[in-house]
Amino acid sequence: MLKEFKEFITGGNVIEFAVAVIMAGAIGAVVKGFVGNIIMPVVGHFTGGTNFDDKKIILDEAVLDAAGKVTSPENAIMWGSWVNTIINLIIVGLVMFMIVKAYNKTKKPVEVAAPAAPAGPSDNDLLKEIRDALKK
Repeated sequence: MLKEFKEFITGGNVIEFAVAVIMAGAIGAVVKGFVGNIIMPVVGHFTGGTNFDDKKIILDEAVLDAAGKVTSPENAIMWGSWVNTIINLIIVGLVMFMIVKAYNKTKKPVEVAAPAAPAGPSDNDLLKEIRDALKK
């Protein structure tokens, strides 16, 4: 059993998968930083400085005691945070699309083999046709 596990763990697929997961995490951090630190400030600029994280629909106000301590927290639908998540998803998708498109341009184009010419009659078939035509 230990030998089988060793073969499994050192197999190419497991190593490739581990490298892919690590690279995905690193690329995810880069893309998240790009979206959060570069793109979202631009989006905020074009939306008039609106920060969607603060947007909400309050269902129940917070209840405070006499000392001002919260006894029951506010119950609200945080729709602005959801809008930010959707914007992030669209931007991340766009960035990933651009990365994949740039990667595909670096690859050599795959040459498609020309289809083979349709097979015609063989030499023997042609000779037989000539022979039969001469007999007539």
